[in-house]
Amino acid sequence: MKVASTVNCVSQRVWHCLFLCAVVFLGGCQGIPDGAEPVTGFELDKYSGKWYEIARMDHPFERGLSNVTAEYSLRDDGGVRVLNRGYEAVKGKWKEAEGKAYFVNDESTGQLKVSFFGPFYASYNVIALDKQAYQWSLVVGPDTDYMWILSRQPELDPEIVDELLAKAGSYGFKTDELIFVEHDRE
Repeated sequence: MKVASTVNCVSQRVWHCLFLCAVVFLGGCQGIPDGAEPVTGFELDKYSGKWYEIARMDHPFERGLSNVTAEYSLRDDGGVRVLNRGYEAVKGKWKEAEGKAYFVNDESTGQLKVSFFGPFYASYNVIALDKQAYQWSLVVGPDTDYMWILSRQPELDPEIVDELLAKAGSYGFKTDELIFVEHDRE
């Protein structure tokens, strides 16, 4: 009896520990880098549609991809459908990932949580945006390891790129480590 009780107690503690770790991990993935603020006045209907990835920090889930695009559309449940697509030259084929995103606070703030893997969500913070025509945006994750410059066209005016790089640099992003994405396929 005493052994069963001890095993049960240890088992409960392990589950409590795993639960707390999951809460901390998942909560941390929905943050924003120090000093950065998501844009306000965000309009999802204007943001929806196809975006070209101009530059990004290196990370495993996009490594080796060119011609990367992201397409956003409204889901039936009020969330956002996310379809990322890129060309993997080594394998000679296109790679796609479909996800879903939801606003963290209100829909007029460019701060969402996005998931490509079941219940696990990560930050999607729009911290700079062409609010007039929605032609470019600067998106960051929970820390300075994740950053994307997006444009409605495969190329973006170098002056705008420089402004976005300066903004990202002011938050501690290592902009000299960015990958500038080639767009030579459709």
